[in-house]
Amino acid sequence: MNNFCTLFNSKYLTRGLAMYRSLEKQTRDFHLYIFAFDDNCFSVLKSLNLERATIIPLVQFEDAELLAVKPTRKENEYCWTCTPSIIRYAIRTYGLKSCTYIDADLLFFGNPQVLFEEMGDKSVLITPHHYTERYDQSATSGIYCVQFVCFKNTVEGMAVLEWWRDACLEWCYCRMEDGKFGDQKYLDDWTTRFDCVHALEHRGGGVAPWNMQQYNFGYRDGAVWAQKAVCRFAFPVIFYHYHAFRIAEANSFIPLPDGLYDLNENALTFMYRPYMQALVEANNELKKKGVRTLAHENITIPRIRKSIRRMVKLYFTGKFREFYHINYFKRQWLTKLI
Repeated sequence: MNNFCTLFNSKYLTRGLAMYRSLEKQTRDFHLYIFAFDDNCFSVLKSLNLERATIIPLVQFEDAELLAVKPTRKENEYCWTCTPSIIRYAIRTYGLKSCTYIDADLLFFGNPQVLFEEMGDKSVLITPHHYTERYDQSATSGIYCVQFVCFKNTVEGMAVLEWWRDACLEWCYCRMEDGKFGDQKYLDDWTTRFDCVHALEHRGGGVAPWNMQQYNFGYRDGAVWAQKAVCRFAFPVIFYHYHAFRIAEANSFIPLPDGLYDLNENALTFMYRPYMQALVEANNELKKKGVRTLAHENITIPRIRKSIRRMVKLYFTGKFREFYHINYFKRQWLTKLI
């Protein structure tokens, strides 16, 4: 049994639900501990009766140390501060042999079991960013990404977790300061500071906007694979991290803000189309429960209801400016048939 934990509030409900459903499709041998960061999120998730999830309200796991620093942190900074604490809480409260923190904006394309097998007898697993050279942000954002971090309930593993929790309680802010950034740059020296830490080598664990330019994506035996553009090295994609993805109105999305990272049609089709579909499905699932979702971005499309030209571009061609409608991929399919 692989145990995971994540945290999000009601404005991340569609993302969190899409992530859970993708994990459910890839493996049945898992349990996800979801830390709901507001009351509405908790009540909605409880109403879904997710078979392989335990929903934990914010007030249940917040301790004196967290509450003491909460007033000094912005919303995102407090979430980062809580990351090691929710892993610790899940392991201690439920007697878990291990627990892996996963970001709510992941989508699983393969069974993550292969990533755990790579750990061997190590007690902690961290995932490198594997930046494309022109996007290398190791100095500012860190060598490793807090997107998929596993801790075993061993003396060594828990010692690393306690060290990280203490560090985040002391300092966890959305700025660079004295070699620190959020909860993430603390990981930079873990492979030398601690003997029990393994840096993941499998490139399929952590495909993301900052490294996707290195790969061409395609199907192989019904699964999505990535092949390095400069050689024949290929691997199955286990999960993709949808950093900077924006949800807009009318089943429309901004995959990446203009100029942030290069995004080509290949990545758009194989990586972003499934996520857009998953979010639409999650939103529909919530609608059936009478839940009106509101994404944290709350992006409106300029004058979309007042301009016939803009409506035609969005709904029939599937794209208007940086906005992509789910119909964009249907248009591609029809174009190929023609």
